[in-house]
Amino acid sequence: MEHLELFFKSIFIDNMVFATFLGMCSYLAVSKKVSTAVGLGAAVIFVMAITVPLNWLLDQYLLRDGALVWLGPEYASYDLSFLSFIMFIATIATMVQLVEIVVEKFSPSLYNSLGIFLPLIAVNCAILGGSLFMQSREIESLGLAFNYGVSSGIGWFLAILAIAAIREKIRYSNVPPALRGLGITFIITGLMAIGFMSFGGMLTGGDEEEPAKVETAEVLTESESDIAQNTKVIE
Repeated sequence: MEHLELFFKSIFIDNMVFATFLGMCSYLAVSKKVSTAVGLGAAVIFVMAITVPLNWLLDQYLLRDGALVWLGPEYASYDLSFLSFIMFIATIATMVQLVEIVVEKFSPSLYNSLGIFLPLIAVNCAILGGSLFMQSREIESLGLAFNYGVSSGIGWFLAILAIAAIREKIRYSNVPPALRGLGITFIITGLMAIGFMSFGGMLTGGDEEEPAKVETAEVLTESESDIAQNTKVIE
């Protein structure tokens, strides 16, 4: 249940684009064609699925306070958390380099269409944000870290795919001259953000109602027992 809730919340409620506005540069620049958006979105999913679990391992066994205790008791007081940004970015850059080599080998047309934005995944704030959010939320297991990386990547993929499909259709629409280009794109992005955030009530509503019902039932039971005892005394 925890995995499923994290999966859907990362895609819809905590979407990297619509909730935290991360990765907006690539989101706006590479969303003019669906084919290009699909390629970049798939690359982002792959990179996040690999880098978030790897960075979780680095954080658990190397970076956080006391993480080096596995080397011996004398290392228990070491805190290397100040190296988090450097280590996370190094891991991301390595994976992006791998993706670039694979895409160039098997899909030269996609490689050419993505252009400079493929190597720029290394400095895409959505990729680094995934690892930093994983660290700040104190995700407890490697499986949850992998789940969070994949679902966050899927959320970013859905966002860029949706805006690319809309921008392809909107070329044939009569958009007011003052809103053409980035103006109408930002308006559509805001409307899609409202739609994605509306899933919040479906995933979080009703969790706190059951304890209240239990407490009410206990109070009623106690009141009934008191009434019964008072009745016996009167009799």
